[in-house]
Order: sequence, then structure tokens, then C-alpha cells
Amino acid sequence: MTLKRRVTPIFCTDQMWYAIISKDVEESLPLRKIHRPAHIDRLKALNEVGRILIAGPHPAVDSSEPGEAGFTGSLVVADFESLEAAQAWASQDPYQLNGVYAEVVVKPYLKVLP
Repeated sequence: MTLKRRVTPIFCTDQMWYAIISKDVEESLPLRKIHRPAHIDRLKALNEVGRILIAGPHPAVDSSEPGEAGFTGSLVVADFESLEAAQAWASQDPYQLNGVYAEVVVKPYLKVLP
């Protein structure tokens, strides 16, 4: 899939964002470590063309450095042409393809603030 910059300005109210909400399998940390470089590369590719609003994992504990407690899932909010395009992109994530995620939900997201 070739990524391209959308021509819609980032603060335009008619831009469509999609939330990709992923839930990890139990004890996902070893798999995350293995597949993280490829996962991050895909996110960087979207970010380089200005299509990421926010992306990151959900720590399993109340800490910015959860260590061996690991993560319970991830959230990505990104700009796509359609819900179907967002779902297709999410389905090819290395975490999805290699068993890190137990569940992935993709839904439209309306940015209100800031």
C-alpha cells in the first residue's frame, strides 16, 4: 500500500480520522519486542506524510515505563480515505499478523479539541 499525503489541512473540520483500538493477548510482551521494529516502521511511514494524530500503547500498570508488566493494547488515531482503508491498513499491522493483538476495532473518530 502506497501512502500519500492527504491534501486536507490538519485542522480542517471535514478531515476524517479513524481510531484503531487494539487489545493485546495475555503475556504479549515477548511478541511485542520481536515485532516492534516493523510495527513502528509502519507508524513512522504514516507520520511522515502527516496522517497520524496520536499513536501509542496502553501500559499494563500506571507507569510510563511498565517494564515486564508490559502493555494491554494500543491506540492509533490516523487519517485514512475511508473506514475500509483504515481497516485494511490495521489488518496488515505486524502485531495483528503475528499474534500480539487479540482484538482490533476500527471506528471513525471526530477530533473536537484541541
